[in-house]
Amino acid sequence: MNPVPTNLSTQSVQIPAGTVQLHGDLNIPDAAQGVVIFAHGSGSSRHSPRNRYVTDVLNRAGFATLLMDLLTEEEAEVDQSTGHLRFDLPFLAERLVNATHWLAQIPETQFLQRGYFGASTGAGAALIATAHHPQVVSALVSRGGRPDLAGQATLGLVKTPTLLLVGGDDTDGITMNQTALEYLAGPKQLNIIPGATHLFSEPGTLEEVAKQAREWFKQYLT
Repeated sequence: MNPVPTNLSTQSVQIPAGTVQLHGDLNIPDAAQGVVIFAHGSGSSRHSPRNRYVTDVLNRAGFATLLMDLLTEEEAEVDQSTGHLRFDLPFLAERLVNATHWLAQIPETQFLQRGYFGASTGAGAALIATAHHPQVVSALVSRGGRPDLAGQATLGLVKTPTLLLVGGDDTDGITMNQTALEYLAGPKQLNIIPGATHLFSEPGTLEEVAKQAREWFKQYLT
């Protein structure tokens, strides 16, 4: 893990989303040059060690980050049994939009450009949010994402610069992301990371994800 920068403000936050409040962890380095909202994959949470690793890298590069739970504790408990909310991408996308609007209103982040980092189904939700609210986000990175779940029509509305990262050993993921790439309407790139599977658990592969995400946000978010 990268050491956390000493000039980092870290706070637990409550994000309003309709009638509920969502838990989040907001990290803001001094002179932040943008803020990245993380959308985790199905069955995960803001405590995902992979996303937290990427968060550390982005914080060290001068980006603020918001790790949030897309479900309340009660919703997550029900979803453990039914699994219906984790695949309700429009619902999750609206939660992302709620968080994005909230960041645009609080003093610490209201003047920062905003980006999304989505993993697995979270990437599909981030693409839906971007397609229907293009003014709220300036860059998007997908790690092992399911952009196909957003649908071809929705992908065709995405003009936000989008980087798709897929493991070289994730055969199904490569196919789905290659297809999705054709429909994206804005600046786009698909990078295949050799030796990585869907979860990027192989040595050095998550580091490469974080590096490429950092450079993409530097290019389009600052």
